Amino acid sequence: MPNSTVNKLKIINDPVHGFITIQNELIYDLIEHPYFQRLRRIKQLGLSHLVYPGANHTRFHHALGAMHLMFKALNTLERKGVEITEAEKNGALIAILLHDIGHGPFSHTLEHTILKQIHHEDVSILFMDRLNIEFNGKLDLAIAIFKDEYPKPFLHQLVSSQLDMDRLDYLQRDSYFTGVSEGIIGSERIIKMLDVKNGELVITEKGIYSIESFISSRRIMYWQVYMHKTVVASEYLLRNTLKRAKELFMNGEELFASPSLKIFLEKNYSLQDFKENNDLLNDFAMIDDADITVSIKVWQSHPDKILSTLSKNIVTRKLFKTEIGKKPFSAERIKKESDKIIAKYQIKKEDVPYFLITDKLSNSAYTEDYKQIKILDRSGNVTELSKASDNFNIAALSSPVEKYFICYEVN
Repeated sequence: MPNSTVNKLKIINDPVHGFITIQNELIYDLIEHPYFQRLRRIKQLGLSHLVYPGANHTRFHHALGAMHLMFKALNTLERKGVEITEAEKNGALIAILLHDIGHGPFSHTLEHTILKQIHHEDVSILFMDRLNIEFNGKLDLAIAIFKDEYPKPFLHQLVSSQLDMDRLDYLQRDSYFTGVSEGIIGSERIIKMLDVKNGELVITEKGIYSIESFISSRRIMYWQVYMHKTVVASEYLLRNTLKRAKELFMNGEELFASPSLKIFLEKNYSLQDFKENNDLLNDFAMIDDADITVSIKVWQSHPDKILSTLSKNIVTRKLFKTEIGKKPFSAERIKKESDKIIAKYQIKKEDVPYFLITDKLSNSAYTEDYKQIKILDRSGNVTELSKASDNFNIAALSSPVEKYFICYEVN
């Protein structure tokens, strides 16, 4: 049981938002729980620090920051006459605090290898359900808000939408730690412009330019940070390293790995497996960036040429060369790079994808048909953002931008 003699109403000094206050003892106990403390050991931006050396901030930082912005948003709405009970306020704070608790090592990078076809939000719900049992049902309301099953939709929209506290924090935080100043947004003003109409979250009309700036900043951050070509190269290199390790494990070969990591390298698990086997979630909770980093360091000397080469490339930052174009790369170009790789490493044709990747990058800064941002005008009418804005860029930002890329081992 949590220690009831400890002063749990702490203040945390955050480099992005300043002082963050822990509002009550339940939130303190959740933060102190090993499931949440694990987020200290998971980088927010995966391997982006190989491009932006300052990007070593963690999911722990981000979760606390998002909770802080949620507290400000709820206070703003209360001052505008929106009825929010203390239980609802607490539920929303817990929902945003725990929204990323299901992330695996290096955040999104390894969703394609360690847990195939299981989204981190599904794992977050598993963690919340487990914590709810441990805390005697005190997370019921938070879980309902997180899953959008609570009758006040605006509370879920503050957690997950195109203008949620998650995005408001990560854009500022990622901008701060990467040094990409174009990502800086006016979250204070945006929060002050929040309101509720017919149970839905809206932005008052005079905040529309701040929203336009927010969407533009998001687009810049995606192409300059999240989808930076060298970041993409590092992520695929890491994915392929784990993919090769998993292939060797599943073929019965012995590799170094921590006990918990080994469980997920030896077998593929479904979401249903997690629901039926309580131990799996605890095993997953024991994995963080350190498990992957140490394993890769050891794998450098493994006799498998593919695994050792990929591992050395990560440790020494010998990343794949990446080229981006407006059209798919030709079959002739792909064959040319494939032939070079086969000749260099004397590998089979089917193993070339470990060293050569072609794919497509796609991003929309704003999506008109998904959890829309709505503007409340002075007459009380609500209009979807792209129709309310006099900025033609909003319509343009709603269209997906697609770029094609080729990543390959440099000879």
